[in-house]
Order: sequence, then structure tokens, then C-alpha cells
Amino acid sequence: MMEIKVKDKSIVTPGELIAANVEFSDADEEYRIKMNNGIYKKGSNVYASVVGIFKENGLKVIQLSGSYIPRQGDYIIGKVIDMSFSNWFVDIRGPYEAGLRISEASTKYLDTDKYDMSHYFDFGEYIFAKITDITDSKKISLSCKESGLGKLEGGIITRIDPSKFPRLLGINDSMIDMIEKLSNTKIEAGHNGLVWIKGPAEGVKKAKEAVKLINKESHLTGLTEKVEKLLQGGKK
Repeated sequence: MMEIKVKDKSIVTPGELIAANVEFSDADEEYRIKMNNGIYKKGSNVYASVVGIFKENGLKVIQLSGSYIPRQGDYIIGKVIDMSFSNWFVDIRGPYEAGLRISEASTKYLDTDKYDMSHYFDFGEYIFAKITDITDSKKISLSCKESGLGKLEGGIITRIDPSKFPRLLGINDSMIDMIEKLSNTKIEAGHNGLVWIKGPAEGVKKAKEAVKLINKESHLTGLTEKVEKLLQGGKK
């Protein structure tokens, strides 16, 4: 009988024993390897192959490297991936599930007797939201009740490493304000590394290039000058 050796949703490291007395069929083992579930089997034992979060359901490890680790109070950009009669489920580019209750979706009353849930936030749409709670079981609650939060309509989504988020904002939002001003765009950035840009096509292109530059060279000096030069088309 299979024995789980670590707690569900705990952080594991490569080579750590996570389960013993495990039997996979040959087809199942091949599938798990192909799907890169962050594990490997040796004899009847299963070990972690990456640093990540262990998920007992499915016996897998979700890699943390480059991933977003949610924190209460973070502002995130997420994609609606599912919904129920009173909740939306949102992909926030992290290892845990995020939910948005209809009571937290807007400062206005949302009439679900008149409209279904997809009328407000549909599958595949992006929202700008705040993480208001994370339970011990890592269930995440979102809210869009603050000013400026809600559905992101139009525009494009680009990505940065979540660790580069502070550099994109700059001191007192100086970097992101400069990008918006010089590219004539509107930008929202989430702690989870998703960035929404809206504006004229040429401005969006410049702003996206600036975000990519910050993601690539955030550790180097003179970054602000490089970004400014890029946005001004090479002219100081």
C-alpha cells in the first residue's frame, strides 16, 4: 500500500522521498515522465526531481523556480479559467487555486438572476484583482472591490519574472509612470509577473519592449536611462 512521506502542499527538494510502495503501470509511468510532474521513480519509491510544492492529489510536484508565490495583499493579473453559480476560478500564474466570489467582484450589485456569470467575467478574460486571504490549505481569495480593479478590456498581456516586479514599478512608481508617459499607454502590473498594456499600436509595442528590457537587465546599472532611450527611439 502506498505511503505518503511528506505533507500535502509542503515544499520539497530534489531527491527527497515523497512516497513509498508505489506501483505505476508502465503506461502511467511513461505518461508522468512525459508530463514533467516533478517526480521520478526508483524501485517502489517516488522522489522529487525539482524544488516545488508537493500535491498529494495526482502525486506530483509543482516547480517553484520562476513561479509566483502568492501573498496576502498582492495585486495580481489573472485569467478566468472556470466558474460556478457564485464564484470565478482564476489562474494567477502560481501553484495554488484562486477564487473570486461574486460578492467581491465589484462595488456594484451584480444581478445573476438577470445575467449569468459569464456576462461579467467570461472564460479567458483577464482581471486585475487583490489577494485578500490565503487559508492554511492555500486556498486564495480575490477581490475587485477597490478602485481601479476589475476586468481588463482590450490591450495585450506580457510577462516578466515575478522577482522583477519591483524594478518595473521603480521607486514611487517612477519607472512604470515613465513608460506610460513616453509610450502614451496605460499599464497595470501584477506581483505575479503579468503586465497589461493598452494604447496605440506603436506605443504598446514600445512599452512591451521596455518591459522586456527591464526583465532582462534589471540587475544592471543605468537601466532607467536605457529604458528612456528605448522609448524615445534612441534620442535623449
